[in-house]
Amino acid sequence: MIEVVDFCKHYRATVAVEGLSFNVQSGQVLGLLGPNGAGKTTTLRAICGVIPATGGAIRVGGCDVATDAVAAKRMLAYVPDDPKLFDALTVWEHLQFIASVYRVSAFADRATALLEEFELAPKRNVLAQELSRGMRQKLAICCAYLHQPRAILLDEPLTGLDPHGIRAMKQSVRRHAAEGAAVIVSSHLLALVEDLCTDLLILHHGRRMFFGKVSDARAAFAVAGGDASLEDLFFHVTEGAGTPSDQT
Repeated sequence: MIEVVDFCKHYRATVAVEGLSFNVQSGQVLGLLGPNGAGKTTTLRAICGVIPATGGAIRVGGCDVATDAVAAKRMLAYVPDDPKLFDALTVWEHLQFIASVYRVSAFADRATALLEEFELAPKRNVLAQELSRGMRQKLAICCAYLHQPRAILLDEPLTGLDPHGIRAMKQSVRRHAAEGAAVIVSSHLLALVEDLCTDLLILHHGRRMFFGKVSDARAAFAVAGGDASLEDLFFHVTEGAGTPSDQT
């Protein structure tokens, strides 16, 4: 569903990502990990077509993001770490707008269900500028889910969420994956990644350090006899404790 082949992104003399390849199948939840500046957000923004790649190819559902952008974007949703909403629109008007953009007919029932799921129903007629940070995050998630995307990109999705919102977010990721969506979750919250994700992609200085199952990462890096936590793995990889014996 998501295919990245030899992706490169350069900003003049700065190399943000170099030679990155990986894929995410339907039903998989990929945890995207790396320290600040590793290239995580750059990769997500390139997949959804916000920024152009310097080199390589990116496809969503078989559609090339560079040459068939509209078809690719119809299949995906992206929630950045700081979603930009329309301050002059209400919560419901945001959903109406998204339904119009993605040509979602008879959207009202699904939109209402999403508002209920993320506890935004009482805020239906409230302007976005009057929402708290967490409520704005919830609204962005509802907008992302409205057109039932087949590829979902989430950059720090728990930012600002209360415990109820965190639970709803995690449940929604599991449900969408079970229904066949390919999901990428980028987060510094290692417990979230360990709880949700079926696969890992670890980046460091714009390069892939590991791609595969969590169990395979433990074996590849020979950390603590194969039963290390994700935190142990993360610091082992990103602090130069060694390179994997068998990158997937």
